[in-house]
Amino acid sequence: MLAILGGTSLLDCRIFSGWPEETVETPFGTVTIKKGDGVVFLQRHGNPPMPPHRIGHRANIAALKGLGASRIVAVNSVGSLKFSLEPGTLLVPDDFVSPWHIETFFDDEMRFMIPVMDGNFAHEVFVACREHTMAVRMGGTYVQTIGPRLETRAEINILKDFGDIVGMTLASEATLAMETDLPYASICSIDNYCHGIVETPLTMDEIRVNVSRNLATIESVLNTLITRGLS
Repeated sequence: MLAILGGTSLLDCRIFSGWPEETVETPFGTVTIKKGDGVVFLQRHGNPPMPPHRIGHRANIAALKGLGASRIVAVNSVGSLKFSLEPGTLLVPDDFVSPWHIETFFDDEMRFMIPVMDGNFAHEVFVACREHTMAVRMGGTYVQTIGPRLETRAEINILKDFGDIVGMTLASEATLAMETDLPYASICSIDNYCHGIVETPLTMDEIRVNVSRNLATIESVLNTLITRGLS
């Protein structure tokens, strides 16, 4: 079963509006999901939406695992750390950086895991994206910050040497998915240049406009993935 894990860029998505809801109890909290035919959707921010630093990532991934999900496609809203990666572009990352705290299921046991993203699955998602837009890139490094505030110019000046895009959720989700043997791939919607990458000052209005502009393309990609199942 395919699981779709969405964030702020899918808060206004029409695809899942008519799907029935189901409450799932996990050891890490209660999660609400929507069920379709062979696919489930989980809004990572919950309802009402909570800020990224308060998302229950362990509950989210545990719920999807418990429901029998076999793969997770995430949609992540991100900022661009590179001038060449313009807003409006989709990027399917193949690695991530998270030098700060990251959640784990292994709080009380000595278990170690080498985090490697599933390249074959990521390529399948990239191919689906490419069918709907040429503005898509396969591969890149996601840098996860904590939030809820965006990054300072000084922080971006450091982070741009380590990655291509920046967000607040993927590294936690991908790590937990790997710990539960769930292949995880992400469609990253580049909705803005990060603070200081271009001379024009960044505004929240600019981000909102670009999120709305990218939504139609992302919905088309998700419909293709749902049709194919990718289970």
